[in-house]
Amino acid sequence: MRADGTATPVDRTLTVGVEEEFLLLDHAEGRPALTAPEVLALLGGDPHVKAEAMRYQLETVTGVCTDLAQVAEELSRHRMLAAGAARELGCHLVACGIPPRNLPGLSALTAGDRYQALAARHGAVAASGTCGCHVHVGISSRELGVQILTRLRPYLATLLALSANSPIAGGGDTGWASRRYRQWSRWPTAAPPRAWRSAADYDATVCHLIRRGRALDERSVYFHARLSPRYPTVELRVMDTCLSVEDTALLAAMARALVALAIADMARNVPIKALSDRQIVAELAAAARLGLDALALDPYTSRAMSHRDLLEILLPRLPEPEPIARLLHRLARRGTGAARQRTMWSQAGTPRRFAELLADATLSRTT
Repeated sequence: MRADGTATPVDRTLTVGVEEEFLLLDHAEGRPALTAPEVLALLGGDPHVKAEAMRYQLETVTGVCTDLAQVAEELSRHRMLAAGAARELGCHLVACGIPPRNLPGLSALTAGDRYQALAARHGAVAASGTCGCHVHVGISSRELGVQILTRLRPYLATLLALSANSPIAGGGDTGWASRRYRQWSRWPTAAPPRAWRSAADYDATVCHLIRRGRALDERSVYFHARLSPRYPTVELRVMDTCLSVEDTALLAAMARALVALAIADMARNVPIKALSDRQIVAELAAAARLGLDALALDPYTSRAMSHRDLLEILLPRLPEPEPIARLLHRLARRGTGAARQRTMWSQAGTPRRFAELLADATLSRTT
């Protein structure tokens, strides 16, 4: 239900698609393995598995899905496909927001004019090797999309906290739930969306960033949530790649539900509290450090509470909350990706064993 107590209608027309970025780690020592070109060659140009910026990364993409069960099935199938090819080349496919050991730097850059141009413009930032989860939700117009972005701003930190899956980097525990977020934030355009008034205002901001040299082109304007430059979607990009398929399915369900909630609230003129850019950035930093225990403001009441509590009071406002409630309950029982990684790290004993545990979790629908 909404803040005014009325039920939120279900919009069954919203489509969803997911892009997941992965690491390749070698079997011998758990180091980044520069084998992505060979993995892709083994897969024979499968359109669901693609190159990423570094040769130790891969990306998988679902089709346009209308059902969350379809999303989970495609996520699982694509992970199995990519992992099988990686195994043939002596490496693991790992769902982790940042490499757990030291990086090889720009020498591992994927060949291609675009990646070379990004490296020339942004230097070492382009070689950070971070892996994110991007969820696309279909929209009917870019004007509607801009309004949705404004209403998604207060929930960006909650989505980051849910997905946090990168505590281990440089061979040790960083103290962050999402070290990836800290690295990713070094990109000049990695920022929350603004409260734009129109699609023309959004486009003007994008053009300004490109003219100033802060982005190569529209595709490299990396707002935490944006209008996709390629598809008729709102694209949420703030999240870490998730450890298990079920974690990613939860993110996809949450993203679609939040977009549906935004559309329903706009139709009924239900207001939310305006949060400043500074407040949102502060909440994101806290979520990256502390995960679901970090504090956030409820956008309906401005009450401060943990993301755990915010999710609890958000659920009744969402359309069809029961599937999301079940997924959240299961996540609470097994822990976030960051919590599970820390347990694996303490049990592994060696980087090689840690990579094996991560690889096993990557191919599990639940862990």
